[in-house]
Amino acid sequence: MNYLPIFVDLKNRSVLVVGGGHVAVRKIDALLKAGASVKVVADKLHSSLQSLTDEGKVEWIAKTFEASQVTSSYLVIAATDDNTLNQLVFETAESQQRLVNVVDDQPRCSYIFPSIIDRSPVQIAISSGGAAPVLIRLLREKLEALIPHNLGAMADIATRWRSAVKTQFPQLTQRRRFWEKLFTHQSFQRLTENHQIEQAEAVLEAELHNNNPVLGEVSLVGAGPGDAGLLTLKGLQTIQQADVVLYDALVSEAILELVRRDADKVFVGKRAGKHSVKQEDTNQLLVKYAKQGKRVVRLKGGDPFVFGRGGEELEVLKAENIPFSVVPGITAALGATAYAGIPLTHRDHAQTAMFITGHLKPDGSQLKWETLAQGNQTLVVYMGMIKAAELSIELQKHGKPSDTPVAIISNGTLPNQQVQTGVLSELAELAENAPTPALIVIGEVVKLQKELEWFGKEAVQFVSTQETLWKQAA
Repeated sequence: MNYLPIFVDLKNRSVLVVGGGHVAVRKIDALLKAGASVKVVADKLHSSLQSLTDEGKVEWIAKTFEASQVTSSYLVIAATDDNTLNQLVFETAESQQRLVNVVDDQPRCSYIFPSIIDRSPVQIAISSGGAAPVLIRLLREKLEALIPHNLGAMADIATRWRSAVKTQFPQLTQRRRFWEKLFTHQSFQRLTENHQIEQAEAVLEAELHNNNPVLGEVSLVGAGPGDAGLLTLKGLQTIQQADVVLYDALVSEAILELVRRDADKVFVGKRAGKHSVKQEDTNQLLVKYAKQGKRVVRLKGGDPFVFGRGGEELEVLKAENIPFSVVPGITAALGATAYAGIPLTHRDHAQTAMFITGHLKPDGSQLKWETLAQGNQTLVVYMGMIKAAELSIELQKHGKPSDTPVAIISNGTLPNQQVQTGVLSELAELAENAPTPALIVIGEVVKLQKELEWFGKEAVQFVSTQETLWKQAA
């Protein structure tokens, strides 16, 4: 993050603008909207700026720049076409530890002006740190079309009623639920869109005295195999409404960045051979937070119901009479193999696909090796790296040819995804050298990986590039 995005209160604060041309006029217009006390240094003034000076809205303090003018200024802007003068203003401001912006000269800016979407008092600022202004303009145009114009009216109403709502709902969670319900209330939205503010406030008052108890709930959300772009829209909406997010070790940092900033994030990961949170402890955390009236999300890599122990967690919630929901995710077998260019089924090679896990309960039944070793099927093994040698031996023992193609996909769908291929007899050796987390794929379809490898690499690179661009734009 090259710049920290902040909003500055400029009401009645002195801002020095060096320059009197049309560029200075643009900056001064924004400063005046923010309530700044604008002082101008310029040899001559643009006609628009002269009018503002005549009306007493701007003070023309001098024709030449002097260091003393910076001392009494809160912010400084250099908006001239004189490079030497701009440099002098920059150096003077820096020496006095004043924030300075030299227009259209990023290296000589200690702060920058973002592109603004104004729904006062709601404001959205967008910046690329000067890297891609045209991209920011295009993004702003899209957001302007998407963001409703009644946001400002809703925010004004919320400001006036904030104290009353706080009195009625002393707990933070209660207030959050109230505002979320109000801001999505169809009548409230329609009335604010039509500028019927009194009627909209009547809706608010009615909802304020509708004393519905605040109930906690738990949502199991599949985070997908790693790439944040594979998170479903409903999954994104759910995690952004959460008060608490319990996440496992397979949830990527990019997805955790999408969690609401003020939500509590609790790690409850389980990894083979490493310190893990017991499933029973995770279950009790879900119950505890839900009984506190919070919206809880159990965020799982892949899909909650594919080796995610989601069913066990729901059984506990059901027993405690806690409301729950499930948001499916793209499981690793689908995401990682697609990005690696390995189809799970193919008319010539595999008519079925089977997902298994390398981990069972201590008292769990043995795998049915005869079924797993049959031909014309793709075998996908989750959490099987530790038992790769056993997999290789048992499958060959039960009839699987030793030259059956195999692949190990590490960090599936992420920019650092790696795919190692070989044959079944080499599986243990491949597993020893493969980064984790990893997925094992066994079957004739793996032979297609080299042919389709271009697609897999390009898909990862494209998604990674797009994420980078949008992060820069935002």
